[in-house]
Amino acid sequence: MAKINSKIELNVALDENRVPEKLHWTAEDGGISNQEAKAMMLSVWDSKTQEMLRIDLWTKDMPVDEMKVFFHQTLVAMSNTFNRATQDEKMTATMKDFCDYFAEKLELKKD
Repeated sequence: MAKINSKIELNVALDENRVPEKLHWTAEDGGISNQEAKAMMLSVWDSKTQEMLRIDLWTKDMPVDEMKVFFHQTLVAMSNTFNRATQDEKMTATMKDFCDYFAEKLELKKD
């Protein structure tokens, strides 16, 4: 059976100080082509060194209030992914409690 490859591409336009001005990403298998983003977090696991490697970028015009929402949604997504990967319901509930606390403290929850 032939192997299938999927490509995800990130393009970062930097200013003269190497600060991101524009972020664009493409994931053709997902129907995304050169879509603009204001922030991104990419984590990869290096099994040999048992370390997580990451790239965290945001454009200089990313509003702080949007960054707070981005972090909250990232934490919620990580909780969901943790549950799917481990089926550890107890820790997932603890993580979701933290997500609720995070949102409450940053006043992100809409009544």
